[in-house]
Amino acid sequence: MMRIEADRAKCDGLGMCEAMAPDFFEVGADGTVAVLDEHPGEEHRQDVTAAVDACPVLALKLRD
Repeated sequence: MMRIEADRAKCDGLGMCEAMAPDFFEVGADGTVAVLDEHPGEEHRQDVTAAVDACPVLALKLRD
């Protein structure tokens, strides 16, 4: 099962992840990312992978 991990200490709140996969990521009022669903279905792999790869500070990881 795929799992999204976020390192909130690294997050700069740029929102690239939220823009690419808003069903799974949200930048909160505190300026850091919240993962809305840590275990997305396989049908979302492409969108989630693109969002993780777009993070300029490498705060996101996708584990299998």
